[in-house]
Parts: sequence; C-alpha cells; structure tokens
Amino acid sequence: MFVLSMALFWLPLLGPLVAGFAGGRVAGNARSAMLAVSLPGLVLAGLILFFSTALLGMPLLGVFAGLGAFTLVMAHIAPMAAGALLGGATA
Repeated sequence: MFVLSMALFWLPLLGPLVAGFAGGRVAGNARSAMLAVSLPGLVLAGLILFFSTALLGMPLLGVFAGLGAFTLVMAHIAPMAAGALLGGATA
C-alpha cells in the first residue's frame, strides 16, 4: 500500500484511496487492511521522531518534529484507510 501510494502521489486524494483499496483487497479482510495501513505510518513517524531527536541533540525539539510528522502521516493515511476498509469489505 505504501509503495503504491507513493507511486500515485500526483493524485492528491485518489492516490491513497486507490492504494488503500488495492491493499485492502490483498489483505483479505478489514482488520488486516487497517493494520496494514496504520503500521507503516506509525513506523515512519517514530523514525522521524528518533532521527530528529538524535540529529538536533535536543529531545524537546525532536518530540515537536515527531508530532508534526505524525500529524502529516495521519492526514495521509485517512483516505488510504477509507480505501482499505472498502477493499477489505469487498474481498
């Protein structure tokens, strides 16, 4: 799902929706599809938090950068989650 959504980045809302639908069909059910949607987003936000804290040397600024990244990742995941629910329900 993540790779397909990155390949369809030029479609602002439809790209993640199509990627979520395709991933939901592959996952087979809605629960597995939602796990497949949320796990890469949480890992990406955690990595940004870790590396921003390590590179800045100031944990408080790293936390703010990580929270900002988490917000952006969750905004990207919302249409993908809707597509995954549809794809998982139709599989």
